[in-house]
Amino acid sequence: MTSTPEKKVKLKVRAILDWDKDIYYFTPMTGGYGRSGVPDIVGCHKGRFFAIECKAGKGTTTALQDKNIKEIEKAGGRVIVVNENNLEEVRLMLSEMNG
Repeated sequence: MTSTPEKKVKLKVRAILDWDKDIYYFTPMTGGYGRSGVPDIVGCHKGRFFAIECKAGKGTTTALQDKNIKEIEKAGGRVIVVNENNLEEVRLMLSEMNG
C-alpha cells in the first residue's frame, strides 16, 4: 500500500510526538461518526491542549479547517499547520509548552 504525501507528514509528526512519553495524542476519525474539519492530530502536553493539521507540499487549509482552528485558539488551545518543510514547528511548539 502506497502512502500519500500527507500520510508521510502525519507519520513524521507522530514519530516526533512519540519521543516524549508524557504527550497524549490521537488522530480523530472523520466521516460518518467523526466531525469534519478537526485537525489531523490532537493532544495534550503539560496540561495544554494542542492540535496539528498536516499538509503536503503547498497544501492549504480549507474554510472548515480554518473555522475549527479559530475555535481551538479561542478556547486557549495551540494549533499549528505543518508540512514536510516545517516539521521543526512541532518540536518548537512542544518546547514552548514546557514553559
